[in-house]
Amino acid sequence: MAEARQKKVVIFGATSGIAQAVIRRLAGQGAELFLVARNPEKLGSVAADARVRGAKVVTTDVLDLDDVAAYPALLDRAFAALGRVDLVLLAHGILARSDACEASPDLTERLLTTDFTAPALLSQAAALRLAAAQGSGTLAVLGSVAGDRGRQSNYAYGAAKGGLAVFLAGLRNRMFSRGVHVLTLKPGFVDTAMTADVPKNALFAAPDRVARDILRAVERRKDEIYTPGFWRVVMAVLRAIPEWIFKRLSM
Repeated sequence: MAEARQKKVVIFGATSGIAQAVIRRLAGQGAELFLVARNPEKLGSVAADARVRGAKVVTTDVLDLDDVAAYPALLDRAFAALGRVDLVLLAHGILARSDACEASPDLTERLLTTDFTAPALLSQAAALRLAAAQGSGTLAVLGSVAGDRGRQSNYAYGAAKGGLAVFLAGLRNRMFSRGVHVLTLKPGFVDTAMTADVPKNALFAAPDRVARDILRAVERRKDEIYTPGFWRVVMAVLRAIPEWIFKRLSM
């Protein structure tokens, strides 16, 4: 992997399982990191681990990323700390199944805010800042294969991720002429704290596998990736099922 593209990296949602795996890899390359998360204790542990692993600089910032009004000042601090930014990674989110969302409209609202509204607005703000400040850089945003087709088990989560994917596709088109690359990341099941209550099966991937795919996609300037790659085929099959059949399936 070409270190030159990822020497200076901003990571939002730095305490998520996938983000931590990415941080470990970047730290081993001697990257300069600006890490953002809402839990100061967990963030401090992640930062300390990154320093031990070889990160050249590690700066932290504590913020609940649902606070969209705080984005301009947050980006000011990130760019001031790093000077320039090679990569911005958005890796925060929550997961809730349909039965929980149906029992709590407040949870549904929170999920849609955290998994769509907030990352869409932060993606837009970060891309515009990259374009205005330096006319270069990559924005990589964690979506999900769940956004490819609505399923009864997690339709609110899938709607948020599906909407985010469409938003990022438009942002990618918009930012291309301004020198900013936008990458949509679509992992399947990943063995992290967020999926701790989900029964494990052969489809689950280790966070480090996903982190490797993410950084490889950044290096190769991909527009969209499924990780692990077999999810591209799985989701193509699911999308091809006619709706009159699909609505009768329990998925």
